[in-house]
Amino acid sequence: MTTPPPRRHSPKVYRRRRAVLLLGILVVVVVVVVVLLVILKPGSGGGTTPVGNQQSAVPNGAAAATGTAGAPDVASTGSPADPSSTGAAAGAAADGSAACAAGNITVTAITDASNYAAGSGPQLSFSIVNTGSTACTINAGTSKQVYTITSGTETYWVSTDCQSAPSDTPAMLEPGVVVTSTPFAWNRVRSSPSTCAGTQAAVPAGGASYHLTVSVDGIASAATAQFILY
Repeated sequence: MTTPPPRRHSPKVYRRRRAVLLLGILVVVVVVVVVLLVILKPGSGGGTTPVGNQQSAVPNGAAAATGTAGAPDVASTGSPADPSSTGAAAGAAADGSAACAAGNITVTAITDASNYAAGSGPQLSFSIVNTGSTACTINAGTSKQVYTITSGTETYWVSTDCQSAPSDTPAMLEPGVVVTSTPFAWNRVRSSPSTCAGTQAAVPAGGASYHLTVSVDGIASAATAQFILY
């Protein structure tokens, strides 16, 4: 008596089995991906520690990139120039913090480069830091900022010569926190209160060397930022 050959399943059965197998593999892959995302997600403990206390904030109104001889105006710069808007290291002085002592404040004049090709204007800014041991308050508004550009013994540009609507901005500086202003462009012209409504003459270039000094609330930068115009 012979044994009948095993009956073959229909193609539909094989397709169903393959579908079930593929679905199982897909479920495993999804589970693995979810586990990896949970382990590697940001903030899970593997991040780097910030270096130093430097903050990129602006306790001032030095962000008006007009390039004219007029001083930067906080009213035209928007939130980047308003300490109450940035909330970084410089805040309202309503907490009664003591006024900053000049000896505890370091102002540094900053340009974005040391050499500028013809037609390229320097971006001017400054940083300020409280080197004391306690928080203190300073007026960092445009009414108390003075940018001065000189060459040799001659002064070529002063930000207050044609300043419009200067404002006071009381700001609190935390100890050791470096606060950097928003850069603004200087378009390589002379300034003078008598030429505010007219055309300012271009300063000498062709390799001429200039120095930027910044003063905030009467505290001047100890060193100048030197740059060359071509």
